[in-house]
Formats: sequence, structure tokens, C-alpha cells
Amino acid sequence: MSLNQQLREPRVLAILKPRVIALTAFIAASVVAAGCQTAPPPPVSQPISAPPPAAEASEAVADDMTATEAAVAALNEAPVADATVPTAQLIRPDAPMNYTVKRGDTLWDIAAVFLKDPWFWPEIWQINPQVENPHLIYPGDVLSLAYGANGDASVRISQYSGARLQPRLRSEALDGPIDTIPFSAISAFLSRPSVLTKDQALAAPYILAFRDQHMIGGTGHEAYVKNLNATADQRYLVMHVGDPIRDIDSNDILGYQAYYVATAVVKVPAEITKTTLADGAREALAGDRLIIEEGERSLNFTPHAPTTPIDGQIIAVADNAEQVGPYQVVVLNRGAEAGLTQGAVLAVDQQGELITDKNSRYPWKRAAFPKEVRLPYERAGTLIVFKVYPHISYGLVIGARAPMRVADRVYNP
Repeated sequence: MSLNQQLREPRVLAILKPRVIALTAFIAASVVAAGCQTAPPPPVSQPISAPPPAAEASEAVADDMTATEAAVAALNEAPVADATVPTAQLIRPDAPMNYTVKRGDTLWDIAAVFLKDPWFWPEIWQINPQVENPHLIYPGDVLSLAYGANGDASVRISQYSGARLQPRLRSEALDGPIDTIPFSAISAFLSRPSVLTKDQALAAPYILAFRDQHMIGGTGHEAYVKNLNATADQRYLVMHVGDPIRDIDSNDILGYQAYYVATAVVKVPAEITKTTLADGAREALAGDRLIIEEGERSLNFTPHAPTTPIDGQIIAVADNAEQVGPYQVVVLNRGAEAGLTQGAVLAVDQQGELITDKNSRYPWKRAAFPKEVRLPYERAGTLIVFKVYPHISYGLVIGARAPMRVADRVYNP
């Protein structure tokens, strides 16, 4: 210790000692005075301080967290995202705000005017409860597009046509509701089907023989039909049953190719019914099947995604065509039992080619035993189901990016 420090220390202690003694005496006197009071003073209510803002609290907690812990905490505190996508995202950028339905329009065409994917139509179609059947759209109706505050879009009928409100007197028939798909595209198939289900082929009445011992029949010839319960002048399609249509997965027979032969008109109903052949297209043979002729049918169903997972294949093409394009009818190996309903929209993938891999593990050599390799499926188009049976269904191709064939895959879009 230096001399100066030795001289200063006694002086400081000399100054502090009297002050410390005085302070101690004052505190002791205060404590004694407080203890002599008869009742304690009422407690003073302290104002409750507001909790710190969440941001400040999270910052304070984050100071004690590692970077990983802070990231996990942020994920846990983040609001849960809404699972539903705003329907405005489904609308085409060039969609009109108003559209007047014209004669010849189909629901699929109109949906494509507003939507990127027409089968999302049920998501934006706003049903008007004031209309007796709000699902039907008539020529002359004005459809309007509107957006909600939550980002949802909707299309509704803003102006109704006269066909919907009341009948009008005129020479031609009133415009009925528009169809989902063009009837003309499937009318030939419905009136003269080129495919028969297995049940249709097995249960149908058939030609037993021809009059005058003819071996074949043509227009104007009389044919005797077995198992036909009909009335006079009723008309049936005579179909020649061709090759079986098998399920690609199970190899079970699901139907048969069929070819239109003629139209049989009932003349004498009986246990063995006598008919007359008309509108012949080819020679009729004993064993040819008679199918009831279907008239026009309503196509007012709504396009929609299947309600169940679908994974099937095209097993036949109407008219036995090798390649499929727009507005051609195809047969699927999935039906009502798989969950398909009228109006279901399915994507079609073209089956990849089967190629021979001649390469070996050595770049300079060829494989001694080449292997066949199936290339991946590629998206080829879209179809809509218009007729459903338990095990098979008929679909109309409504979009094609590439030719489709038998064995191509169909599935949920």
C-alpha cells in the first residue's frame, strides 16, 4: 500500500463512522414508531400492469431459445391455413362477367367459358331456390359471374329466358334445357350401339329361323324370333354379336362387340314371334340378337369428379376403331359397383410403348438377352361417363391431347 493510500483511508473511515451511526439510529426509531400503532393502515391498491405485447413476449422468450426451438414455436403459433381453396382460382383469366346461353350450347361448353377445368362447375354454380329446377339452363338465360369478399367466385342466372318462364305460341318446338354434352355425338351409339354388355347379349331375344328356309335374311324378309315379349308394330334392333370384350385385369368377359344388321318390326306376337326385317345394313343370321331401340334421352347431368377413387382402363372403342379422338365413345372396365355415376369426369393416360432394351451394363456392348420395358403413362385426354352399368360404363371423349387406345388408363382427374 502506498503512503498516500495509508494516509487517506483513516480519514475516510473517520468521516463515515458518524454518518453510519446516525442512519442506524433513524431506522431503529422508525421501526419502533411503526410498531406502536394500534392498527395497520389500509393497504394501498397497486395498479395492475398490462401484460406485455405478444411480440415483446415472444422476443423475450426467443432470446432464451435456440434457432431451432424458435422456428418450432413459430410453426406452432402460426394460424392454421384454410383447407378450402378460393374458387376464384378456378376461373379463367379471360372469363366474361356475363354470358347469354345460345341454342346448341352444352353445359360442358359453358363451364369451359368460365373455368380452367370445366368439371369444377358444381364448385361455382350458385343454385337459385326460386326456380323449380335450378340445375337446368335454357337458351336465352343470362349467366353472371360474381366474386365474394372471401375470394370465392360464383355463377348464377341473372336473367331468365322466356322458355323457362312460360310457354310461347310458335310453329317450332320450344327450346328445352341444354344438355351436358352434345346429344348428336352419342345419338348414333344410343340408337345403334356397337357394344353390348354381357347381360344384354345373353338375355336378348334372338332370331330362330327365316321363312321359306332362307339361310340369311335381308330387307323385306320375315324372321322368327324366340323369347320376344312384344306388341304388334314394335321395333327392335337386330345386332350381330362379335368378339368378346374382356377385362384387362381379370380376363373376365364384360361385353361383346356388336354390329347393326337391320330393324325388326313385330308382325305377329306369339311364343315364336314373326317379324319383318327393314333398313337392312348387312345379312341377318340365325342367332342374331334383338335389342330394344332407345329413343332420345336426357343428358342434363352435371359433370363432376368421381366420389370414389377410380383406376380402370379403356377396354373397347365404339365401332371397333383402333384410335380414339374427340367425341368418340369408349367402354370402361369400371361401372356402378366401382362408384361411377352419370356425369363423372375421368382423365385418360396413354399407355407407354413397350420397347426392347438392348443396352447392357457396358456402354460398348449390346445385351445378350434384351429385356422389354414399358414406358411411363402420359396424359392423353379427358372423358365424361354418360351411361353406367354394374361392371362397365360408356364414356365420351371430350378432350384429347394425343390418340387413345384400348388399355389406356382412366382415373380421377
